[in-house]
This record gives sequence, structure tokens and C-alpha cells, in this order.
Amino acid sequence: MGPVRITKYTHACVRLEDGGSVLVIDPGTWTEAEAWAGADAVLITHAHSDHVDDLRLAGLGVPIYAPTGADIALPHVTQVDVGADFTAAGFRVRTFGGQHATIFGGQPDCPNLGYLVQESLYHPGDSLFVPEHPVETLLVPAQGSWMKLGEAIDFVKAIRPQRTFQIHDGQVNDRGLAGVNYWLAEHAEGGYRYLAVGESA
Repeated sequence: MGPVRITKYTHACVRLEDGGSVLVIDPGTWTEAEAWAGADAVLITHAHSDHVDDLRLAGLGVPIYAPTGADIALPHVTQVDVGADFTAAGFRVRTFGGQHATIFGGQPDCPNLGYLVQESLYHPGDSLFVPEHPVETLLVPAQGSWMKLGEAIDFVKAIRPQRTFQIHDGQVNDRGLAGVNYWLAEHAEGGYRYLAVGESA
């Protein structure tokens, strides 16, 4: 496989394409229909609806991978653990992390996996877990009820990727997003680029 084409969709969903193979990560209830078209496999980081749309996934008919113990109402999901190393739609996938970041009082207490794809692109889901592995392309959460911007900046600095794109930005208005983009661009040493919905890199 060659260079992976990344297309950003609303909130946390990204579509990866390489050599005719399509891998979709976290297509949630806000995700545009075109993100799903021609998908060969789907990775789900955790069971929250902004990351997984059970109804649309039920009729997709492709392999779906999710954390062991995730509360996903689909009978044909392959459950994977932290430290797994497998192939999905021809893409090598390794898993890291294990738990969703805490919002308050230990909640939510649900499984969350970060996925390292093709040994280069890292999607952390709703966590800021730093893998012990080089990351070329980082998908950094831009906003969440479980994080503050300084933590996202520290996450980028800890990983030191060659390039960074934002995810988890579906609840930020334009004013807020401008601030997020400014700070990430200021501190991402390898370079930060905002991807609009449907834009590819």
C-alpha cells in the first residue's frame, strides 16, 4: 500500500483510502452519507453516538471492529483488546489506550481504543493516550467535555508527529474553532492543518 488519503467528516469521522481500499473510523450519527460509500471496514473507538451510528452500521455489511466490552448493539462486531495487531480492509491496525477520558467523578467508565493505522496515523478516540510508537500523522481532538485545549496541545507535544489534523470539533462554533486552530498551529512543531468537512490530505 502507498500513501494514505485522509478525508475528514463531521466531528470525529475520518475516511482512509489506499489502493482502492477504504477504512472508515468513527462514523457517528452526525457523519455525512458519503463517508460510508464503498467502505471495506469500520473501526469504532467507543460506543458513544457521536462516534458510532448503530442503525447505519447494521446495514453496511462490512467488518466492524470495536473495543472489547463496548456497548454496541450489533451482533457482527469483532471485539478487540488493547495491544491488538490486525488487518482491516488491507490496513494494518494496532490498538492503544483502553479507557475513555474522564469527564467527572470517574464517568464515563467505558472502553475506548486508539487506533494506529499503517504504523503512521493515530486516531485516539475520546482519550489523549500517548502510544509508545512513532506517529507520523496525529488526529488530535479539538474539543470535548472531557478535555481542555491545553491538554490537546500537551498531547501533540508529547507525540511529536510530522503533521497534525483536528478531529472531535463538531460542537465548536466558528469563533471557538478559530481559537483552537490558532493555538494548535502555534504549538504543533511538525505542522498543523485544519481540515474542513469533506477536505482531504
